[in-house]
Amino acid sequence: MSPEQLSAARRRVGLSQQQAAARLGVSQPYLSLLEQGRRPLTTALARKMMRIYGLSPTALPLRQREVPAARLEPDELARQLAGLGYPGFAWLRTRRKRNPAEVLFAALAQSDLETRLTEALPWVVYRYADLDWEWLLARARQFELQNRLGYVTHLAGRLAQRHKEGSKVALLAAMESRLDRARLAREDTLCHDSLSEAERRWLRRRRPAPARHWNLLTDLSPEHLTHAA
Repeated sequence: MSPEQLSAARRRVGLSQQQAAARLGVSQPYLSLLEQGRRPLTTALARKMMRIYGLSPTALPLRQREVPAARLEPDELARQLAGLGYPGFAWLRTRRKRNPAEVLFAALAQSDLETRLTEALPWVVYRYADLDWEWLLARARQFELQNRLGYVTHLAGRLAQRHKEGSKVALLAAMESRLDRARLAREDTLCHDSLSEAERRWLRRRRPAPARHWNLLTDLSPEHLTHAA
């Protein structure tokens, strides 16, 4: 989140610097320095601002040296998705939120994900289409995840079309186009590397055309995204 956005968010909720600083537990001069970009925004303070200013989780600072999780436990990812508001895990109670770009990146880097978790990923992109794409695209290319992200972005775009959200449709189409220029020729799965050879042969014949375009062995399609309706 830029310093200008911090200042705009505070003004949007009608708080002076002194009022906001008191509620955030910092001094007014310190808040002024934050809004001038002269002090880094910590995650703890960003979480307070998210609550007080009514900000999206996309405002949370991103780790600049993010590496994929070696193994992300299914229950932990489900809790992270619940924290972002995913309807499929609404029964999970959690207050802690992570930046959706980090959640998405960590999930796409997994070798194997349960189907219920994979189905949530297009919803994350659709719901938080304003996430930090530069951060996410850079890491997708670095770890060769652009095909997985490209297809998930394609599905998110279909959700935006379903809901007739023109601005999201345009944004997601632009991001998909950027990913397409970096598309890898090698075959991959959508976080399901343990597929048997028989399953792989079946998917090569039955996968949707967009999945074939992204060189992914998956049958995930918009019809499966029931929780994103």
